[in-house]
Amino acid sequence: MPLSYKAKRRYALLILLIGLPVYIIASVTVVNWLERPSIWVELFVYVALGILWILPFKFVFKGVGQADPDQPNQ
Repeated sequence: MPLSYKAKRRYALLILLIGLPVYIIASVTVVNWLERPSIWVELFVYVALGILWILPFKFVFKGVGQADPDQPNQ
């Protein structure tokens, strides 16, 4: 069952307001567990966790920035 445009926008906002801060806290915690590695390892960890975080939500963010397709043209 595909999500409506309004539901996608609401879920995207919820994910950004709650999921993004959780991702930031989790990624900083993971880097701290590594006891401050070199800058390249740290960068790789942040990039990898960022990609892993957003992949499950890709379908929610697709098309959210475009005009509402359900809205009649005015």
